[in-house]
Amino acid sequence: MEKRIGRERECELLSQAVSSRRSEFIVLYGRRRVGKTFLVRSFFDDRFDFLYVGAHRVRAAVQLQNFRKALVKYSGNVRMPDLRSWSEAFDALAAYLETLPLKQRKVLFFDEMPWIDTRKSDFVAALEYFWNSWAMYRDDIVLIASGSATSWMADKLIANRGGLHQRITRQLYLRPFTLRECREYLLAHDMEWGNHQILECYMVFGGIPYYWSLLDASLSLPQNIDQLIFRREGLLHHEFDELYTALFSKAESYIAVVQALARRHDGMTRDELIQATGCSGGALTKLLRNLERCDFIGVYSQFGLHSNRCIYRLQDFYTLFHLKFVQDMHTYDPEFWAHHFLEPQVHSWEGLTFELVALTHLGQIRKALGISGMATRVSSWRYVPSKDSSSKGLPDKGAQIDLLISRADHIIHLCEAKFSSGEYLISKEFAQKLQDRMEIFRQVTHTRDALVHTLITADGLAKGGHRSLVHSEVAGEDLFA
Repeated sequence: MEKRIGRERECELLSQAVSSRRSEFIVLYGRRRVGKTFLVRSFFDDRFDFLYVGAHRVRAAVQLQNFRKALVKYSGNVRMPDLRSWSEAFDALAAYLETLPLKQRKVLFFDEMPWIDTRKSDFVAALEYFWNSWAMYRDDIVLIASGSATSWMADKLIANRGGLHQRITRQLYLRPFTLRECREYLLAHDMEWGNHQILECYMVFGGIPYYWSLLDASLSLPQNIDQLIFRREGLLHHEFDELYTALFSKAESYIAVVQALARRHDGMTRDELIQATGCSGGALTKLLRNLERCDFIGVYSQFGLHSNRCIYRLQDFYTLFHLKFVQDMHTYDPEFWAHHFLEPQVHSWEGLTFELVALTHLGQIRKALGISGMATRVSSWRYVPSKDSSSKGLPDKGAQIDLLISRADHIIHLCEAKFSSGEYLISKEFAQKLQDRMEIFRQVTHTRDALVHTLITADGLAKGGHRSLVHSEVAGEDLFA
């Protein structure tokens, strides 16, 4: 099995579970393709006392048949009768586990558990009874439940108000790789790409390990993108539809939300989403909550406003790329990216997407600014003047700041992300924009905190120009920390 990259915290929690003196019920969840199965398999070196993988969209009878096959494999009991219900299945599992040595820690891995819970199967009720009546009274069981349908994992297991209430002993939420982990992954596979190229790759694939595993070291980045996405036989050519239909029932409702968010790079409020999608109330709340649980969207507070006025931003890089360049292709071009990656529309997209890279690496930004140990609050801010703004003493010019970092020592970083090939030179026009934005922010918010300009760039700031205007900077290398 290939080398495991990162996941130190998750492995530490698994180690604690294995060495504890109680039975452990572990919930491992996260976005599809993020590496949940690989983490468990590599940590335990494929040595399980029982492994069962749920099948997608098959009847309960088929799931039970597959469960029986797994039991026969691990127990060696070829005469095991057919299983007619999940209650019988868990009884058979308990009977097999009782034949194993008492002092042996018994590891059970249920992968893609949401797929097991078919309609009217009573799977969750049987799982509850198995744990409450048998497993939890022992001290030798480690049960790992994994699944990509994060909403199911959260609702049916973590937030369970029935028999599994407060029975989960550990939760592991697996997030996408950071830039540093992506670089480590490439090096482990003999791909020595530079930071700038890794950044460009991250803008397309995000930190999803499966996508990075498909890269071909013999091809350039544009060639890889064409081979994986734009060719009809590409392994990711149909990924968008497969991704959402595998995770969500009524996937079209979720796709409508991400399509609306994709049209607004600066994000949307709940009211704006209601207008754009026609969805509201509890239905919209559920859609947004499930998309956030799967790392498809991020939720950011607005400076000075109540929490119910937060901004929702689409932050799944693959989804953004698909909706921008793939979904509306009018003519089939298997080498689309090689033909267009130098065009202005791509440079514009890179500039907007680099802002998102920054937002998903806030810990690295705090470290580069030397404020990792300080209490901070991250938010965004936007000001849209009304017709009578001037009469109220407010600016008649709008402004927007996608990233504000408010510090406990009363300093606010007004952050701006800029992506360029080579060092970024601050022009006179851009310097004036920064000054105007700061003044508008001060007038509208009436803040008494000190305001400073912070620039986040891919390759650092060039000397000269108006560099002295910038209080602090975060370079691309800092994002790899």
